[in-house]
Amino acid sequence: MSTETNILVDQFGRKHDYLRISLTERCNLRCTYCMPAEGIALRPREQFMRTEEIFSIAQTFVKLGVKKIRLTGGEPFVRKDAGAVIEMLSTLPIELSISTNGILIDQHIERLKACGVKSVNVSLDSLKQGRMLAITRRDYFERIMRNIQLLLDEGFDVKINCVVTKGVNDDEVIDFIEWTKEAPVHVRFIEFMPFDGNEWDWSKGVSLDEILKRTSAHFGPFGFERIEDRPNDTSKNYRLTDGKGTFAIISTVTNPFCDSCNRIRLTADGKLKNCLFSNSESDLLSAMRKGEDILPLIQSSIQNKKAVRSGMESFDDFANPEEHGKNRKMVSIGG
Repeated sequence: MSTETNILVDQFGRKHDYLRISLTERCNLRCTYCMPAEGIALRPREQFMRTEEIFSIAQTFVKLGVKKIRLTGGEPFVRKDAGAVIEMLSTLPIELSISTNGILIDQHIERLKACGVKSVNVSLDSLKQGRMLAITRRDYFERIMRNIQLLLDEGFDVKINCVVTKGVNDDEVIDFIEWTKEAPVHVRFIEFMPFDGNEWDWSKGVSLDEILKRTSAHFGPFGFERIEDRPNDTSKNYRLTDGKGTFAIISTVTNPFCDSCNRIRLTADGKLKNCLFSNSESDLLSAMRKGEDILPLIQSSIQNKKAVRSGMESFDDFANPEEHGKNRKMVSIGG
C-alpha cells in the first residue's frame, strides 16, 4: 500500500479507525476472568508509555484516519497522570471515551466534561454486593453503584459491561435487563472469553442464544425488540418495549463479528495488537524511542491481521488452551 491514508485498511478491506489505548496494567480490582488473585508482576515504569509518548503515537494514528480513541486499563484512573492524558488527547479531532470500573471516576467528572468525553463504559458483573465481592475480590460495590448514578445524573452515556458466567451471575441477566426499564443505562452482556490465566472453559459460558431465550421467556416475544446496530458494532442490540435504556450481547465466542472489525489496540507498554486474541505484537514504543519511523510497523501489523479471531476460525481452535495461553492476560491487554 503506497499512501498513508490507506495504511489502516487490511487485506480484507476493513478500515481500522478505532484505537483503544491501555494506560496501565494495574487495577484496584482482581476480577476472576481478567486477573489472577495475586495480580500480575509489576514492571519498571520506564517500560511503559509516558504521557507525551501516548499523545505522539495517538497523533500518528489520527493522521492515518483514526476517528475514535477509547482509554482502558487495567483501571485507567489508577494511573496518576490519567487526567493529563485525557486533556492532551481531547485536543485531537476524535471521539474520546473511556472504560473504567467506576471506583475513582467521581474524582474526574468535571475534567471529562471539559474534555468533551460523553461516553463511559463501566464494568459491573453483579447487582449484588456479596457476589461482586466474590467476583472482584474487593468490596467497592456501593461506591461503584453510586458513581454510575452520578454519571447518569451528569448526562453521560453509560454502558454497563457484564461478563456472564454460568453458575456465577447468569441468574442476574433478567435483573440487569429490568434495570434498563427504569434507567437510561445500556447493559452489554459479554460472553466469557479465554485469556492467559483466567481458567477459561466454555462450560462456564452463556451464549447469545441462551440469553435471548431467557429474555423471551421472561418478557415474552413482544416484550423486547431488536434495534439497529451501528456500523462496526461488536454487539447485537435490543430494547424493552417500555425501556428507557437498552441491552446488548457481545457474542465473541459463539457469533464473532470479525468481518466488520475496525479496532486496534495499543498496550500500556506501547505494543500494537491488531486483534484482541493475537499473540503477536508490534513494538511501537521501542521503535519511537530509537527515532525510527513507526509507520512500517503499523502497516505490517494491519496487513497481517487475520480474517477471524487471529486465525482461530473454528470453535475447537478458539477453545484450545494452547492457543489462548500464548496471549497476554486480559488486564495487560486492555479492555
